[in-house]
Amino acid sequence: MTESKRIDCMKCRYYYVTWDKSFPRGCKFFNFKSAQMPAIVVRQSSGTPCLKFEPKG
Repeated sequence: MTESKRIDCMKCRYYYVTWDKSFPRGCKFFNFKSAQMPAIVVRQSSGTPCLKFEPKG
C-alpha cells in the first residue's frame, strides 16, 4: 500500500485514544483496542484495507 492510499485512523470517526497504556489506540466500529493503529490491525487480520473508514465531520 502506498503512502497516498494509507488510511489515517486519526481522521476516522471511529478512532479513539484509550487510557490503557498497553493498548492506546482503539476502533469503536470494530470494538477493539490495540498498540498499533487500527487500520494496520484490520489489514493484518483480514488481508484487506479497512472498509469502514468514515471521515470525522
